[in-house]
Amino acid sequence: MARKFVCTYDAPIVETKAGKLRGFQIDSTYVFRGIKYADAKRWEMPTPVQPWEGVKDALNYGYVCPLVDAPKPSTGELLVPHRYWPEDENCQYLNIWTQSLDRNAKKPVMVWLHGGGFAAGSGIEQVAYDGEALSVYGDLVVVTLNHRLNILGYFDVSSLGEKYWNSANVGNADLVAALQWVNENIENFGGDPNNVTIFGQSGGGMKVSSLCQTPAADNLFQKGIVMSGTTDRDMFSIDLSDVLPKLMEKLNVKTGEELAAVPYRPLIDAYLEVVGRRGAMAFGPKPNGWYLGEALFAGFSERQKKTPLMVGSVIGEFLGFGPGLKNRKTATDEEVREAVGKFYGMEHADEIIAAFKKAYPTSNPLDVLVIDTVFRPAVKRYVTEKAKYTEAPTYSYMFVAEMPIDNGKAPWHCADIPFFFHNAEMVEYCNFPGSDELQEQMASAFVNFARTGNPNNPSLPEWPAVTPEDEACMIFDVKSYVGHNHDNELLELCRKYAPNFNIFENIKVEH
Repeated sequence: MARKFVCTYDAPIVETKAGKLRGFQIDSTYVFRGIKYADAKRWEMPTPVQPWEGVKDALNYGYVCPLVDAPKPSTGELLVPHRYWPEDENCQYLNIWTQSLDRNAKKPVMVWLHGGGFAAGSGIEQVAYDGEALSVYGDLVVVTLNHRLNILGYFDVSSLGEKYWNSANVGNADLVAALQWVNENIENFGGDPNNVTIFGQSGGGMKVSSLCQTPAADNLFQKGIVMSGTTDRDMFSIDLSDVLPKLMEKLNVKTGEELAAVPYRPLIDAYLEVVGRRGAMAFGPKPNGWYLGEALFAGFSERQKKTPLMVGSVIGEFLGFGPGLKNRKTATDEEVREAVGKFYGMEHADEIIAAFKKAYPTSNPLDVLVIDTVFRPAVKRYVTEKAKYTEAPTYSYMFVAEMPIDNGKAPWHCADIPFFFHNAEMVEYCNFPGSDELQEQMASAFVNFARTGNPNNPSLPEWPAVTPEDEACMIFDVKSYVGHNHDNELLELCRKYAPNFNIFENIKVEH
């Protein structure tokens, strides 16, 4: 059945602070793509866009930030379907999906901060980032955006001149500029500038927590959702103080202006030659007063104490990308015990399996072979520390639903995104018995949290906020349930007995 499409010379048109924009309508949704929210010179703070006369088209996605590595086809596309787009340093663009252009509609606003660490990704990178379905389902305004990344967004060249004073954080400064744009313009797209939720996954989750620690963003959002983006390790503490002089020597430049004029590809290639691959992991915001530092290391800002948060992760995360087990569905108790024992030690197998079944009674015990011990312990610490401040609630979740690939496997990093975005039909692996109900539970939690700061809704069991003594955790499965400090014992055993090697190179079960 054909959809309703409208895009004429005079509709739909919206007035912004800088000028008029023309988008298009598809069924009930108004779509505006590639809106320039700021301009910036390399390593300098963003500035507002210059006003224009007439009407600008907002029909196409804008440039994405140049990537460290050139995109290439991957066998992992089935697990995380991607889209790639033309790259340019002038990448400060955002996209809007909304159900109304009435400035009095006052609909909740959700602003998506993409993953890829602080080095890669874009606001349209994953197929599931499309905001139409979530906007329709929740009757809210969805915004996705691009910003400066890697060496363009998080490289400290402040010693080369005052104009570069915040060069280590200009990627996050772009995020603040985007939120400022939303604050000033979103009413004309039907949104409520006083009801903005920022949400993100992986690096996007880290961006959410870092903005909670950025005073310049204090009044630009009201709630936050951190998805698989919490760490209790200082991810950006690698000492790169000697990189700048070595880089300038390698490129044969003497001044900040000369370095800023080097084209991106020679610049990033030279950087990687100087620091090696560790350099790509070092990109991220640096505390300097403008940014206060992550809460678990610098303490919770007054802003973050007052911010309702929803924080969670996926049971498999990065180990979940490995191959499934052919005997996952048919393994006998003894075969499960043997597989677990080969990884954790036979003398610990029974204890590990019992703890896993207690923590995750609806999950396959073989999932203990890929259980995440990076994000999950950090989530527990983060939400428990945040819960000590009673100014705003904090909700914890875990995604455990078995995915229908390789005879069934634990969900991996990013596997939850299509369900939260109400985009399961766009991603093949999201189609399995019970997936519609699971999507209803997860998307409704997002929508209700964005609307009220509380994710509870009739599709879910009662979901209490975390307290310092009780981590009430919504465990999203085909039949979701709430655990209370459910995996404390399990994580302690896993960290105690798991060897420090790649499990897929050592477990000799069939795969």
